[in-house]
Amino acid sequence: MAQPQRLVVGITGATGIIFGVRLLELLRDTAIETHLIVSKAADRTRAHELALSARDLRALASVDYAISDVGAALASGSFRTMGMIIAPCSVKTLAEIATGMSSSLLTRAADVTLKERRRLVLMVRETPLSAIHLRNMLTVTECGGVVMPPVPALYTQPASLDEMVTHTACRALDLFDIDVGRLRRWGEDIADRPARPSASIGE
Repeated sequence: MAQPQRLVVGITGATGIIFGVRLLELLRDTAIETHLIVSKAADRTRAHELALSARDLRALASVDYAISDVGAALASGSFRTMGMIIAPCSVKTLAEIATGMSSSLLTRAADVTLKERRRLVLMVRETPLSAIHLRNMLTVTECGGVVMPPVPALYTQPASLDEMVTHTACRALDLFDIDVGRLRRWGEDIADRPARPSASIGE
């Protein structure tokens, strides 16, 4: 019997909760199971940034877990997944992962992802960055994780913030070899397209 494809999605309290929501939305029409962990701080951010209830957020996932449930399936490496993405990822969560501190199911699941040599993607949302942040990013990278700040790709000439969010979310899914058919790719969908006229710097 074939194992289901499972992707763990973590959402922390950093600004940019829309990235995690968009990932869940994009994956709903696929065969991939989404296993969601939302931190308490993320629920506070959600209330500030989106007109989306806690129940509606969790309903976007195939399965959702309480942040305190350290005995959940995701806490064990024997529970097979494609990997984990944390979107957005706070610097507190980054620090816990970099130091191996598993104070919640979210950071325990990230630790499991690394020790099982699965793909871990952190959409770290912070600016400017201190040397502490940069060292933690380096540590996670050296341990096999991928640090992917949600930086917009302006070469696509996005017409809206929503379009920029979708493009960034699709690029993150690319790191798991997941193509939901919503990404405009350089050299394929936007190659040789004439640029929109724009004013020169200083004009």
